[in-house]
Amino acid sequence: MRWLERVFEGVLWNSRFVVLFAVIASMAAGFAVFYIATVDVVYLVGHVLHYADPDIPAQARKALHDETITHIVEVVDGYLLATVMLIFSLGMYELFISDIDQARGSRTSSKILVIESLDDLKARLAKVIMMILIVTLFEEALTMKMEGPVDLLYMGGAIALVGLALYLTHASEQPHGEKREGRQPHL
Repeated sequence: MRWLERVFEGVLWNSRFVVLFAVIASMAAGFAVFYIATVDVVYLVGHVLHYADPDIPAQARKALHDETITHIVEVVDGYLLATVMLIFSLGMYELFISDIDQARGSRTSSKILVIESLDDLKARLAKVIMMILIVTLFEEALTMKMEGPVDLLYMGGAIALVGLALYLTHASEQPHGEKREGRQPHL
């Protein structure tokens, strides 16, 4: 009966390798988003080259300017999403399969990609996702039409909530019991 227990526990322990599907798929999705964002940058640069053309009317130049800023925000959003997928895939690999020795020995990793626990992975993903939400809010603010004071109030409220979220994120990073002497927390 002891051998049955060992076989069962071996199968149970090795079942963690099913996570490799999520690791590979997440890495592939991250590479795909990096590729898409990079292609968008190439086309963006191609369109921006026409910005200095003296034959373009001022109204068309303004439209090109606004469109370019919107596309840049979309590219930043794409790169942030690709980063989320990369962090997720590396984190899942480290949590379920094995430590990535090269990341632990590298000074350039700066502990960004070294995941110690599921909470550590969640915290790192939450920060990047919050940045994606901030960039998306910025993108919406660029195209938002202010038709009345209520719209301005909504925008101000959204900015205040972003500030509060950033403050709370920073405050949660402080070790418990550690207080700054006579200084306000940095935002």
